Amino acid sequence: MSLLPYHKGNKTKFTNLLFPLIPILDAENIENFIPMRYEYIMKSGKRVRKLLPAIHNLVFVYSTRKRIDTLKDRLESSMPIRFIMNREHCRPVVIPESQMRSFILVAGNCDEAVLYVEPAELHLVKGQKVRITGGVFEGVIGEFVRIRHDRRVVVNIEGVMAVATTFIPPSLVEPIKE
Repeated sequence: MSLLPYHKGNKTKFTNLLFPLIPILDAENIENFIPMRYEYIMKSGKRVRKLLPAIHNLVFVYSTRKRIDTLKDRLESSMPIRFIMNREHCRPVVIPESQMRSFILVAGNCDEAVLYVEPAELHLVKGQKVRITGGVFEGVIGEFVRIRHDRRVVVNIEGVMAVATTFIPPSLVEPIKE
């Protein structure tokens, strides 16, 4: 099980790779988020639309590092938990709060045709940093790029995953000065 932290003030957010942890997190009142998307699967010879995790066994949780370490120690024998590590610094990866908020705004909208993108696919494209000013994705901050013949805003969690909005007309985005 891997954990991926991000900061929100003095708190830390983690990613966890085993879903049995969700009821435990809920019982502990630890906020969590699973990126989901609809997929068609075959069930009893019929094609059925089902809501499934976008990334297998990926759960974001929001808590302090100390609280997660305590939970990790308590569950180690029944549910091994590991952090997703930053290889350069040998520490858990930390995702900024604003980046995670934008990611959740896009990935949490299962009814829209969001696109999950491999981070490696984004190294080929560098876009203008923008804020979406209207519509269902209002407030999202990301990069305005052309992916699969459409202009989209991409929110990238470096080295983990990226999510792209549906088509966004240029009139709904404003550039952000860095």
